[in-house]
Amino acid sequence: MKTLTTWVADHQFISEQNGQRISIDGSLQKGMSPKALLLSGIAGCSAIDVVDILVKMRVSFSQFEVSAEAAQTEEHPRVFTQIDLVYRIDVDAADMDKVKKAVDLSLEKYCGVAAMLRKNSPIGYKIELI
Repeated sequence: MKTLTTWVADHQFISEQNGQRISIDGSLQKGMSPKALLLSGIAGCSAIDVVDILVKMRVSFSQFEVSAEAAQTEEHPRVFTQIDLVYRIDVDAADMDKVKKAVDLSLEKYCGVAAMLRKNSPIGYKIELI
């Protein structure tokens, strides 16, 4: 895996991978902060896993989102001390056990971002029906 991150101005950068671009901005004016990208990374990584697992389980859903929030230390470097994920899904209530199994498999076995972040920060989650 390789990326290229190029300074634009002030705290603004463009990061590229395989022709895809994202904006990074430490001042939060024209892009996400690097730590927000970490949270987006764990949410996206796990969400992809969950979708793949639910499709294999033949679980139908019409909406799905993952929110991520992290507590941080007060002193620098301000590292994450806890990461909490909320999976919101529009699924039949009878399939909630399958959704839980998919989330557990993602966070414990498949999501590499979760595996890396878990080495420093506990990861908790809950599932909500939309």
